[in-house]
Amino acid sequence: MKALVFEQFGGPEVLLYKEIKDASIGPDEVLVRTKAIGLNFADIYRRRGNYHLAGQPPYILGYEGAGIVEEIGSNVTEVKQGDRIAFADVPYANAELVAVPFEKAIPLPETISFETAASILLQGLTAHYLVHDSYQIKAGDTALVHAAAGGVGQLLIQMAGLLGGKAVGLTSSFAKADIAQKVGAKKVFLYSENWVDQIMQETNGAGADVVFDSVGSTLSESFAATRVGGTVVFYGMAGGDPKPVDPRMLMDTSKTITGGDLWNVLTSRTERINRSNQLFKWIENGDLTVSTPMTFDLKDGKEAHELLESRKSAGKILLIP
Repeated sequence: MKALVFEQFGGPEVLLYKEIKDASIGPDEVLVRTKAIGLNFADIYRRRGNYHLAGQPPYILGYEGAGIVEEIGSNVTEVKQGDRIAFADVPYANAELVAVPFEKAIPLPETISFETAASILLQGLTAHYLVHDSYQIKAGDTALVHAAAGGVGQLLIQMAGLLGGKAVGLTSSFAKADIAQKVGAKKVFLYSENWVDQIMQETNGAGADVVFDSVGSTLSESFAATRVGGTVVFYGMAGGDPKPVDPRMLMDTSKTITGGDLWNVLTSRTERINRSNQLFKWIENGDLTVSTPMTFDLKDGKEAHELLESRKSAGKILLIP
């Protein structure tokens, strides 16, 4: 099978598209021929060496995709050959064939395309737990969303609105601000401006109820833009490591910081399917808009990584085998 691999840590230039041994499955797995694969910042972190990788090179990136079942393991009874499935936390997805554990195989309705599934699952499930588990959005809440034109950012804006809140976005350009406003952001401010003051003015001096920070290096400013007793949800480091948080500040302002990691939430097949079905239902009903993804052939993965790492993209990037 063909796969996008790397043998040493570094920039996009270390990525190679080559023929490797076909993926094989165990008794509790299914073999999926991928039709669309999601690209995420976690892939960049792994390629750079920021995350620990098990095994030996060549390493295969990718944790999200959708496709058709070609083979089932001897213990699998609820999935059959030809089924359409998606997955959000399965390694080695940057390949034509992927071994997917049965418990992570999410049935894909005919109404949801492979491209939509690969666009929505990882980012959609992330946004879902952020607004339900990390901080429960309530009617009237003001949520400040970093990287508002990104995949998770656009979904957070829409979900905050579905739950009765109001989303305010932060982006790096007017073009991206327009994207965030089109999906429901009430206001969008630029990182190049004094956005903390703008947020305070927007909230009549109180600050946001919750800030969803995926940038990392902005964490101190996120606290400054949060109301007394508010919450900062830290779930990414696209802009670099954050400065240490002063616990005295937390005590003095009654503010809360919480981390976010999807793998602590997706602990069973039932959990994966129930949360995914909520996303699919929102899409089917027109309540959740998934922006058209930008697609690259899997063999052109280096260019896709360059675009994502440049932070000039908006919405999802997919790799197509």
